[in-house]
Amino acid sequence: MRIWLDGELRDADNARVSVFDHGLTVGDGVFETLKARHGKAFALTRHLDRLTRSARGLGLPDPDLDEVRRACAAVLEANPVEHGRLRVTYTGGVAPLGSDRGDAGTTLIAAVVASDPRPDTTAAVTVPWVRNERSAVAGLKSTSYAENVVALAAAQREGASEALMANTAGRLCEGTGSNVFVVLDGELHTPPLESGCLAGITRALVVEWAGAKETDLPFDVLERAEEVFLTSSLRDAQAVLRLDGRELGSAPGPVTAEVMRIFEVKAAADIDP
Repeated sequence: MRIWLDGELRDADNARVSVFDHGLTVGDGVFETLKARHGKAFALTRHLDRLTRSARGLGLPDPDLDEVRRACAAVLEANPVEHGRLRVTYTGGVAPLGSDRGDAGTTLIAAVVASDPRPDTTAAVTVPWVRNERSAVAGLKSTSYAENVVALAAAQREGASEALMANTAGRLCEGTGSNVFVVLDGELHTPPLESGCLAGITRALVVEWAGAKETDLPFDVLERAEEVFLTSSLRDAQAVLRLDGRELGSAPGPVTAEVMRIFEVKAAADIDP
């Protein structure tokens, strides 16, 4: 495997980041996960725009997007995959052992690994932990992912692939690595960004392409939703068949199935929408 690290491709065995890197010691970094198909990254421009927004939100210098594009192209060429997970990580770089930053410059990493296409349906659970919509990092794709690790592990113990969370106000927010959509009376809804959820790339495309409404929803809407589906870069749109043990009919339901169809057609027509 070949990895891009700070300006060049390196063998994975020789790609090393300092133990003093702020991304490692305090999670001072941002990242993007992109779907790669046949050597091409999907929605790269949108992902790079969000990488910049997240970096600015943490107070990091703007990433060099020309270098990020070169990095993505280089690792995709060096590691051919039919279907893959492309990860770009950008951190504060070497710094003191504390929250204050150093002046050694940032760290940029790009890597790709093969991944299996997602199944059309999955199971999800709700968890008692909440997103803080008033957090300094709310809505940023930060590398500080420990709470997601804990929540996802809880979901996996229940045989599910995702954990869904409310925010501090008890409103529906998001999953650990996905946005959530619900169908109510035949209409498609998703929580607004003000809920504290991540501004997902796939979420935005589904809102644009399928006309979903951004709606402030109570968390218990999940108990009465006719259909539920998740979106993320690797899931695209994925129907929830079972939620907290409740079977949601013959998922994907008609609205979800239509969203999946629309997404597949439009994504195939434009690699960088």
